[in-house]
Amino acid sequence: MQRFTQGFYGYVFAMLVCFAAVGAFLLIAPQSRTEHIPKINYSIDVANMRRDAPYQVWTPDPVPSGWVPTSSRMSKGKAANGTAVVTWNLGFATAKKHHAMLSQSDENPGAEFANRMANTNEVTGSVQINGVTWEQRFRKDKDQRSLVRLLPGATVVISGTAPWDELSALAGSIKQQTKLT
Repeated sequence: MQRFTQGFYGYVFAMLVCFAAVGAFLLIAPQSRTEHIPKINYSIDVANMRRDAPYQVWTPDPVPSGWVPTSSRMSKGKAANGTAVVTWNLGFATAKKHHAMLSQSDENPGAEFANRMANTNEVTGSVQINGVTWEQRFRKDKDQRSLVRLLPGATVVISGTAPWDELSALAGSIKQQTKLT
């Protein structure tokens, strides 16, 4: 037994034991070859926004085919001037596995909110989606595209790493929701 615990034979024996243990672990450990994107239900945030936001909320109706809602965050706060602000961010994994986010707020001035969400204040063009004009913004170093719509009392921004056609699909799917009292 001593020759298996010392010298070259001991080293080889120890390596074989380690490889056997790793092999056994790989055989019994569960493995999945499919990608899993966690899906969330954002209906509570929609209801809260429709009740609490002083503006009419925009939501995807329906969500584009193959898209998965991955995050939803509603926040109430105060702007620099002390007025109350209600903001909602709704994130998606797109059908082409990119990221897109719908953000809306009554922050005033709306251009500052749009600049922050788009990570740029530079307008690169405009596009018509369902008869509505959206500003296009692009930040090359972050590969971030944004569509911005400044409305009376609210600002809607759709941004992400998704290509323009996917962002346009999200913009085309959003509908204004009635206010809950």
